[in-house]
Amino acid sequence: MKKLIAIVLALALVLSLAACGGAKPAETKVSVFWYDEADVYLSTVRSELNKALETAGIAYDNQYAGKDQAKQLEQIKTAIAGGTTLLVVNVVTSGDPDIAQTVLDAAGKVPVVFFNRPIGADGSEVTLLNGNATACFIGTDAPEAGHMQGKMVGDYVLANFDTVDLNGDGKISYAMFKGEEGNAEAIARTQFGVEDADAVLTAAGKPALEYFDAQASQKWQTDPEGAWSAKAAKDYMDTNMVTYNKDNNNMIELVICNNDGMAEGVVESLKQAGYNAAGQHVIPVFGVDATDAAKALVAEGSMIGTVKQDNVGMAEAICATVKAIAEGKTPADALAALNDERFTIAPECASKLYVAYAPYLGE
Repeated sequence: MKKLIAIVLALALVLSLAACGGAKPAETKVSVFWYDEADVYLSTVRSELNKALETAGIAYDNQYAGKDQAKQLEQIKTAIAGGTTLLVVNVVTSGDPDIAQTVLDAAGKVPVVFFNRPIGADGSEVTLLNGNATACFIGTDAPEAGHMQGKMVGDYVLANFDTVDLNGDGKISYAMFKGEEGNAEAIARTQFGVEDADAVLTAAGKPALEYFDAQASQKWQTDPEGAWSAKAAKDYMDTNMVTYNKDNNNMIELVICNNDGMAEGVVESLKQAGYNAAGQHVIPVFGVDATDAAKALVAEGSMIGTVKQDNVGMAEAICATVKAIAEGKTPADALAALNDERFTIAPECASKLYVAYAPYLGE
């Protein structure tokens, strides 16, 4: 009888712990949705996130939308029907709160961790998150990279003005390559990459930067596929230099890119035209992300600088949040538990976390 009572008490204790302890990471099934498989920066996040989830013992699968929002929404619905208990979503359509709401409606009570690509603009992201206790966002403070890049550009041009001024006209002509229309990060980088550079230059008595094509109504060229790609930037740069070149005394003297992929395409184009290699004149090129390929170009002097977007920090923040949610925390509480100087809770929203950027000019 004593043995039977002991067994019953032991079973009761096990059931009690299971009831109050919440889901365990091993019981969690995570589906991670990527807007596109080919994005260079996100591929590095994916590699780090895969490792982090495996180390944490969390089952996961990766799904790719190929830049098709309708496809991603169907993938999410299928995953939920198949028993996924937590969604990690890199939305295709950036900055659209209606799309994010559609994801949340499909998820129901299943927690959603949005990441990297903004889910709203002009405050709509905050309204959306504050109105949903099962969702959070992990990303970056969109203007920060633009401000860092702009100051980096301004400081470099100011220190090397006569060298950068290839035709000696006392002005610097620039090209700007924008990754995607409507994307909050691209908008901020395009704006502040120039505005902050101009602030540095004009404060020192130098003229503001001048867009290379004075007749253009918009002062940037955008990847038509929204892929932030090296190919798009190279194609644009190849075409630009047919008209804007040293022989015509109007060569583009500076190039600012929204990401390192586009910067790599620009450098390739410039090298083919006889610039940016050993012993040749270097047209300053700046990017964002600090990918390994961009770091190598900075090291060889073919590219001047970039802004580090912390892929490891992004992956670690996502994994830690997923693990905390699986253990019973709300998304907001999961973010609050991330005690790391790389991470900052957005002052306007407890369910929104920023991973810090950092300037990169070489090791």
